[in-house]
Amino acid sequence: MQGIQNAERFSEAVSRAALTVVSGLALGIDAAAHHGGLRGIGSSVAVIGTGIDIVYPMRNRALAQRLAEEGCIVSEYPLGMPPVAANFPRRNRIISGLARAVLVVEAAAQSGSLITARTAAEQGRDVFAIPGSIHSPLSKGCHQLIKQGAKLIESAQDILEELGKLPLLARPLQAPAIAPANDAADALLRAMGFDPVDADVLSLRSGLDAAALSERLLALELDGTVECLPGGRYRRVN
Repeated sequence: MQGIQNAERFSEAVSRAALTVVSGLALGIDAAAHHGGLRGIGSSVAVIGTGIDIVYPMRNRALAQRLAEEGCIVSEYPLGMPPVAANFPRRNRIISGLARAVLVVEAAAQSGSLITARTAAEQGRDVFAIPGSIHSPLSKGCHQLIKQGAKLIESAQDILEELGKLPLLARPLQAPAIAPANDAADALLRAMGFDPVDADVLSLRSGLDAAALSERLLALELDGTVECLPGGRYRRVN
């Protein structure tokens, strides 16, 4: 459960910083990454192991439909190709090839995620991994990658800094803690009020378009002034 939450939150944060989230449309971590990515302007791309006309697993049909409308679905296989076990690890080279960096959120010692990490390294991509409990089998693969030189990641901000994508409004975090108390941030906080509000309502109240709103919300979230709630709503922390 923690891994799924991390995947969704990290993906949303980097998508709102205009980075596209690429994953494989599988259940669990993959689906969570797509859901998070679709909440930001970067959106999300799914690389699938079947024909483009087949959704697998079927439980992700609604997610696949949304990706087709708001993101992108990629397949190297012909129409009508059914799920074949060998095709799924093979498509991982495309996932890493499309990416600037690969983040492994959870991985058992023999996880398919390690295949993606290996192909990423071979393709010259950065490899990141989130550490976990030494007692959890789902952390073994991440710890193995970190021992091999993968960058240890504790927050979405770590990823943005590594990729040089930290938004301008968030850069004061690198100096002694200074809140983004500029006029734009203050105006956005006033529009938000003190009750949870979704991005569409906040856009109407503030007059900001989706891109500008996403950037300012991300800066406030990284600063600790605003938090993102389930369902894509936001509220002031204090």
